[in-house]
Amino acid sequence: MKKSLVLAMAMALGVTASAYAANPFSDVPAGHWAYDSINKLAAAGVIEGYGDSTFGGDKLMTRYEMAQFADELDNLGVRVAALEKKADNVKITGTIKASYASYDGDKLGSTKGSLDKARPTNHQGRLRSDIWVKGAINDDWTYSAMFRNQQFFTGEDANKGEEDVAFQRAYVNGRVGGLAVQAGRYNKTDITGGNIHDNRVDGVQVSYGKDVKLTAGYGKATGVDVIAGENKDVAYAELGAKLGAVDAFAGYYKFDNLLKAADDDAIWTVSLGFDLAKDLKLTGTYLRSDVDTVTVDNVKYNDVDKDGYVVGLAYKGAKAAKAGSWGMNASYYDQGAGTVVAHTMDGIYFDEGFKGYSVGANYALAKNIVAGVTYYDLESKEAKGTPDAQTLWSQVVFSF
Repeated sequence: MKKSLVLAMAMALGVTASAYAANPFSDVPAGHWAYDSINKLAAAGVIEGYGDSTFGGDKLMTRYEMAQFADELDNLGVRVAALEKKADNVKITGTIKASYASYDGDKLGSTKGSLDKARPTNHQGRLRSDIWVKGAINDDWTYSAMFRNQQFFTGEDANKGEEDVAFQRAYVNGRVGGLAVQAGRYNKTDITGGNIHDNRVDGVQVSYGKDVKLTAGYGKATGVDVIAGENKDVAYAELGAKLGAVDAFAGYYKFDNLLKAADDDAIWTVSLGFDLAKDLKLTGTYLRSDVDTVTVDNVKYNDVDKDGYVVGLAYKGAKAAKAGSWGMNASYYDQGAGTVVAHTMDGIYFDEGFKGYSVGANYALAKNIVAGVTYYDLESKEAKGTPDAQTLWSQVVFSF
């Protein structure tokens, strides 16, 4: 093997630069094409010449010299692996969601329960792009950040295509001893799947366990309407367990200074999930709030229902990575005013409490392209005349 192979390897690793010091080898003239690379390798102690101050670049490498050089090759391999790991440290993913909603019923004109407070008329089109940046801090900690661009193209409050990019998420995940820690601005979906709250929290949460998992957190509920000038504190504790074919959950949530309650709102819940058959799951949730009076759209409701019930049935479900996969779902809701803070549903609901149902289906049109449609039919539990609202929600999600 010629020693020129060493130079080729050095150049492949990006070792090219101007001369670092006087040429240590008498047989490598200043005008040689490898002059700078040889100088750098020699200065770094990677290569050594013969005892007579020659480099011997045209000589064949002996087996003895190859054995001597083996350790250095191993070191170079480690350096390259470290470089590749660093290059893979930051990963960018995202989704583009194109959605269209059609509304009907008595709820039109209200901002409550609609898409991000954009006032609906009888329809609304939206394009949402979420870009995620994720990476490793060290072997135990990672960071995540998400930027969102959202535009409403139809409906009364359409922004007419103006650019609007928001910094939606920024948090770290890691471990401290046996505790899993998440801190920063993250999305908090309650343990029932979002029947109570599904929005951003600026805070910290810790979890312990696997099959039986305990989670506790505290922070500011940034997407919640509170009394003017008051804090947005939220504290929560959740317990989940896998008991054979049954999933069991319990949770407690306290939101300070909730605007519609003109006070704090403490909510507790228990939930069970059963596998009725292969790919068919039934869930049942009970919720209880301590709020008995709320004010919504300047109307005060006394002695509101404190209880809530949600029953869900799901069959299969579309998977973005598997073209042709599909699923169906249905839910029935009967929720008192205090059991709802920021619901996860895409339909219009009533902040004074509501009941009704939803049915939906989803299908993976191709790999990383999923379409879905859901119909909601809900009515108020408290308002006079029992106003109702219907929403037909559809979307296509592109993942990358």
